[in-house]
Amino acid sequence: MESHDENQYLQLIHKILQMGNKETGRNGNTISYFGTTMRFSLQNGTLPLLTTKKLAYKTCLKELLWFLRGSTSNTELKKENVHIWDANATREFLDSRNLTHLEEDDLGPVYGHQWRHFNATYTNSKQDYTNKGIDQINYIIRHLKDPELRSSRRLIMSAWNPCQLDEMALPPCHVLCQFHVTDGNKLSCALYQRSGDVGLGVPFNIASYSYLTHLIAHHCNMIAHEFVHFIGNAHIYEDHIDALKEQCTRKPFSFPTLAINDKYENINDYTWKDFQINDYTCHPSIRMQMKA
Repeated sequence: MESHDENQYLQLIHKILQMGNKETGRNGNTISYFGTTMRFSLQNGTLPLLTTKKLAYKTCLKELLWFLRGSTSNTELKKENVHIWDANATREFLDSRNLTHLEEDDLGPVYGHQWRHFNATYTNSKQDYTNKGIDQINYIIRHLKDPELRSSRRLIMSAWNPCQLDEMALPPCHVLCQFHVTDGNKLSCALYQRSGDVGLGVPFNIASYSYLTHLIAHHCNMIAHEFVHFIGNAHIYEDHIDALKEQCTRKPFSFPTLAINDKYENINDYTWKDFQINDYTCHPSIRMQMKA
């Protein structure tokens, strides 16, 4: 294949279909491959939104900003016409997780809670958790803004909290990321993802953590450099196979670029309207059913 970062994703599909193992999991039959890596350049404002199918990039961005606010309420997402958590927020699904004490659309201490209030005692999504738990995002920002501290090898954020896994509607799939600075001001991010739905989830994860790296670089007066993506169990659902084979016949276009038009003192103040996506050219959408 020609040199284009998106070809790594298409090659991953081929690898799973050719070398993967058939598995029956919690929510369906898959073909799975364990242990894979992709690297995406973020230089010159590059934003790796997949182009071999249309990606709902605004939905992805709104979810990321929801994480950053520390929110765990699906009601907030639905108000912004984001419905990717709906199936995990129903009364039936929460009850299946023994979360009968949570109201419908309360997802428990998922990503946002761990990013901003790690291990703070969780009551419900309406509670104010200010100054409770560990604010991992502020820890990273504080270090990156200090030239003496930004070279630390401890710029790590974890969503995986064994103490609270059973309180979450869904244990985190993208579990740990690490930020790294080269040449004094070039910011990279590496993500370890324990479980990756290659058809639907992984394209979102690539976009989300690339957005995050660009945003934190912008916020800390740095330059976004690279996103490195490690996946443990990379899997394709049985009923996604034909759709992904079709996607693999398509030739990638050039990735779009990202500009963030404003800068705020508080990372919580950014909205999706501050992000300008330029020159996103893509092939048509490919329909795949999301698995709760």
